[in-house]
Amino acid sequence: MLCLVGSVCMAQGYRPGGNRSRGHVQIVGDVAVSQLVQRHIELNERVRTIPGYRIQVASLSGTSSKNRAFDMKERIHTNYPGVEAYVVFDEPNFKVKVGDFRTRLEAYVFLQHIRGEFPGTIIRDNIYPTQINWDEMVPESEDDI
Repeated sequence: MLCLVGSVCMAQGYRPGGNRSRGHVQIVGDVAVSQLVQRHIELNERVRTIPGYRIQVASLSGTSSKNRAFDMKERIHTNYPGVEAYVVFDEPNFKVKVGDFRTRLEAYVFLQHIRGEFPGTIIRDNIYPTQINWDEMVPESEDDI
């Protein structure tokens, strides 16, 4: 039994006197996988976005649609300060979208506030905000984590 314990200790790298040997691990894998992982890392470093939600307030077409879209954007800024509004040209329509919400529930709560003024609003899934205030993404306390 003592012989067995001694061989197990040697297999784990234990040496009498308290020194432990350093092992060497070699990972063998396909080069294409490591290249794909590296491309993924580089992409994530360049694109600083997170999935989120915006509320589509209007989809306008016609001769004066651009002017109406920007007028609507200004009205949103006036009536709802602190909420960002966007005009997006998705040929042939000008779409007015509101907010940078992290969850669908946040978007839904704001949708209830504006539904009377802007009927026909819908929540758009997986909108990737291009401008993110990263300071707001930091939890304020341990409870927010």
